[in-house]
Amino acid sequence: MSVLLLRSCRWCRLNRVEVEVVGGSHRRLDAAARRCCSSAQAPVQGEVRVRFAPSPTGFLHLGGLRTALYNYIFAKKYAGAFVLRLEDTDQSRLVPGAAESIEDMLEWAGVPPDESPRRGGPLGPYLQSHRLDLYSQTAQELLQSGDAYHCFCSPQRLELLRKEALRSGQTPRYDNRCRHLRADQVQEKLDQGTSHVVRFRLEAGVEPFQDLIFGWNRHEVAQVEGDPVVIKADGFPTYHLANIVDDHHMKISHVLRGSEWLISTSKHLLMYRALGWKPPAFGHLPLLMNKDGSKLSKRQGDIFVQSFQRDGVLPDALLDITTNCGSGFNTNRMGRRIDELISEFNPSKITTHSALLDLEKLPEFNRIHLQQRIEDEDQCTLLIKDLQRQIQHTYTTEIQEQDVLHEDYIRRVLQLRKGHITSLQELVSPNYSYLWVRPSFTSQQVAALTAEAPHVALLMLKLIEERGEQLTLDQLSKDLKRLSKQTKATKYRDVMKLLRLALSGLQQGPSVAEMMASLGPAESSHRFQKLLLLSETS
Repeated sequence: MSVLLLRSCRWCRLNRVEVEVVGGSHRRLDAAARRCCSSAQAPVQGEVRVRFAPSPTGFLHLGGLRTALYNYIFAKKYAGAFVLRLEDTDQSRLVPGAAESIEDMLEWAGVPPDESPRRGGPLGPYLQSHRLDLYSQTAQELLQSGDAYHCFCSPQRLELLRKEALRSGQTPRYDNRCRHLRADQVQEKLDQGTSHVVRFRLEAGVEPFQDLIFGWNRHEVAQVEGDPVVIKADGFPTYHLANIVDDHHMKISHVLRGSEWLISTSKHLLMYRALGWKPPAFGHLPLLMNKDGSKLSKRQGDIFVQSFQRDGVLPDALLDITTNCGSGFNTNRMGRRIDELISEFNPSKITTHSALLDLEKLPEFNRIHLQQRIEDEDQCTLLIKDLQRQIQHTYTTEIQEQDVLHEDYIRRVLQLRKGHITSLQELVSPNYSYLWVRPSFTSQQVAALTAEAPHVALLMLKLIEERGEQLTLDQLSKDLKRLSKQTKATKYRDVMKLLRLALSGLQQGPSVAEMMASLGPAESSHRFQKLLLLSETS
């Protein structure tokens, strides 16, 4: 006799066969028999709507970008909608420009929202400060049902409670004093205009819930917390009320947020139950940490997305490194772009382990993605335009030949340097100034290398004349080895140093053959003519 044991998948909520019992023995079925949401062929059931809901009390940082990215990938994987909602109810802590910057950075990173304050949408507005009537209405429903109450405790009393708890070694919590006020006492204080907040009444008997990542959870919040404030004295809601009201009215199907909110979910589920609303599915993403396991802090300064943009980090590289150090994908390799992240995403593979981010590896990720862009014709054209702006900004008054700004010239430079540079900005650094500005060097520098400089310069001018426009890397490498044998007393190494000095004014850098291939025959000839004149004069 054969019995099939079913286990419900946390993500797609489909029952999948895990084990077949045959004659008392258990046989685990193969992957094909157990396939559910881990297969791209079996999508999550129902309409998918996810949201990223940051507070504009600061600018977007890597932890926030990672949360947004997982929501975006989840939405695109299952043909859903990715919503940006700004939780700006803490008016005292708002940072000017942060709201606009958050959406700017999401668009720059390549994870644009489908609905947002800027784009609008059918279930807006998407700024919580524009939804105050909805929160007030919901709070009134909770008050009328007895699931919430007015609290008139002063800030001074709450501070005394906090200090007393700390003095006795306990966790500070509200003592729920005002939940016991009679209706006439409440009305009297309201008539007097006494400042008050609205608190939600926590009850024992929290039902367990199945988190999509951490599995079954339950936190008896009423045993360890006081009743939470849901409407503040200024009339604005707290996060606990606003987020469930918005998630309900915006028809959010899955809440994917940081694991720091896992302990609050039981509290939120109590509110859903009190309001008679069906909650979304919850999945709490493991935290993004430094490589040593310490907390990724905004105070580090260099974790804000804007700083990476300013430093020339490519969006694809930033998305790649933040997913590479975590989980949730069928493979784990460097060089994945957003379309590949979506296709390889497998939510059932997200683990509870923190993701350890090693930013020292970011240059290597950027090098790989920069090379990919250079090899893509359309992307390379965008890089050329960006580099043209950078060249003009950096070398405004020093450029002698406008040919260095021509698209064909810059494209040739990029093709020759791909795989060697980690950012576009490297090409406007002093090490590469020779590409845009003719170098200067002295007769003393030349004399220190060889007394045969005029002879070498003539040999190079003859070589370029013979080759014409055909200055290919491979052929030049062979020509230079052959040419160095035509000197009387100068070794190959010193010949290369002399040519590099004439071409770039530097002692180190790309190969002489690459420098000549980049500069082209006309400019290379000009620089060797200068070497010849300087040598003969000295």
